[in-house]
Amino acid sequence: MRTRIKICGITSPEIARYAVDAGADAIGLVFYPSSSRYLTLDQAIEINRTALPFVAQVGVFVNPEKQVMDRILSAVHLDYLQFHGDETPAYCASFGIPYIKAIRVAESTDLLALEKQYQDAAGLLLDSHISDRYGGTGKSFAWGRAQYGGQKPIILAGGLSTDNVQAAIAAASPYGVDVSSGVETEGVKAPAKMRAFCQNVNRQSQ
Repeated sequence: MRTRIKICGITSPEIARYAVDAGADAIGLVFYPSSSRYLTLDQAIEINRTALPFVAQVGVFVNPEKQVMDRILSAVHLDYLQFHGDETPAYCASFGIPYIKAIRVAESTDLLALEKQYQDAAGLLLDSHISDRYGGTGKSFAWGRAQYGGQKPIILAGGLSTDNVQAAIAAASPYGVDVSSGVETEGVKAPAKMRAFCQNVNRQSQ
């Protein structure tokens, strides 16, 4: 099965189009104010208007207040919600939209227990564990941890780039991969890097 590709941290309609043209199956819109890729509601609405058929738009959140979620969801169409904080399973499921739960993988992380806890999740996103950081660290973890014997689709994140994504897929056999800083130049998404990343994912998936 072909490995799906999500390019996260999309900040403009133009970059959204570049990501889709490169081969992304999904784009990530970050609604976490502490992120350098944070979107205002107006920016998200503009990106939303560029939506193309069969390309999922994923909202990325970290411990959002319910009123914030309600305001965003009333204005922006999102196909999936991606939660990176300490949100409970009940909270994640309360919006009636399929959700992905991000797990920061440390040596002691019990992935089977977390999969059971978030049994309603559409999938689990495995990222590097960095204290006080909720994703977007550019750091990788031991990719083999993704093969823990669970049943949920696994999305691999954390430090992926054109140079290492084929090795990561070989080690983890994930359902999908999620990239952000690995396809940037000086903090800006680079069309050539996005294309090369998607090409390498597809080569490894064949």
